[in-house]
Amino acid sequence: MRWWRSYGSSPHPDAVLLYATVPGFYAELERARHPELERRPVIVGGDPRKRGSVQAATPDAAAAGVRVGMSMIDALGLCPKARALPTDMRHYREVSKRLHAYFRREAERVEPAGLDAAYLDLRGTDEAPSEIGQRLRRSVAEALRLPLRVGGAPLKFVAKIAAEESGEEGVLWVEPRQVRSFLDPLAVHRLPGVGPRTAERLAALSVATVGELAAFPRPRLEAALGNHGLTIQGYAEGRDVGTLRAAPHPRSLSQESTLPGPELERDVLEERLAALAADLERSLALERLAARKVALKVRYVDRDITSRSRTLKHPIHRSGDLLRLASELLDRTQVGLRPIDRVGLALSSLVRVRGDDRQLELFGD
Repeated sequence: MRWWRSYGSSPHPDAVLLYATVPGFYAELERARHPELERRPVIVGGDPRKRGSVQAATPDAAAAGVRVGMSMIDALGLCPKARALPTDMRHYREVSKRLHAYFRREAERVEPAGLDAAYLDLRGTDEAPSEIGQRLRRSVAEALRLPLRVGGAPLKFVAKIAAEESGEEGVLWVEPRQVRSFLDPLAVHRLPGVGPRTAERLAALSVATVGELAAFPRPRLEAALGNHGLTIQGYAEGRDVGTLRAAPHPRSLSQESTLPGPELERDVLEERLAALAADLERSLALERLAARKVALKVRYVDRDITSRSRTLKHPIHRSGDLLRLASELLDRTQVGLRPIDRVGLALSSLVRVRGDDRQLELFGD
């Protein structure tokens, strides 16, 4: 875990925030599910023949000059050894749910920052942020084969920059008293709100680094950039009014499966439901959740859909209990009489499971 030398006073001394992200998320996901691409640059985006643009690139492709938003043709010209792949948003969203579940295992309060990242509030935990960051990296690498980067600081924007600066170690923690010494040498465009136009106007004032912006006379800055200038100077001084907005845990989980063909045999349907229940048990375990409501959905070959559900007095999370309940709900359909081509299970009314909770009786109601 990298640290930063001390400087100045301690802003927000009680705040302990992590920012965790997978740079080039889509491209890294494609590399993870195609092991043969491990040592090859990967670019994800639209069809080059239709003027598609780049949506993500692995670090080696980025090092060759590939940038998000440029045309795929230009990107392949800069990095001819790269493998170009189309976007698969359904897969990316599914893996993102698992990634964010790992974030929520480490912190009660988590603010998502897109599919690939989140802020974690660690206040109230006794464990060192460095240990949490390293464990999170190991968990994501082992389970999802993704290279996570983690930055920690008392301020959200500083934690994000720390993740970007984490280097090969992948984790960088900036203590409260170290914020200014960390920020001062950075280029001013690294601050929130400093885009190309603002950076040009600051350059005209001979301001190139964060430290120079922090020391710049406020009246001159306000005259040149107005209130926006004072806002970005506040960032340069290590101040941020942004607060973490925690998102709740998932309100529902579901899995569906399309059968190879029309099916009347109950055993075949229950075998498919068993696989869905096993997947849902893993999802519940990852989130440390249990369900008070279970719903079964079946689609007949004529496209009619039937849903059956049951609300329980006690929450459940074991695959065996989920399958047993799904089987009872299946009795309330026209199984065996009408061919079915798709089945699904949905869990809702989800609640947190404490570490000392035990599986309670299934049908207490």
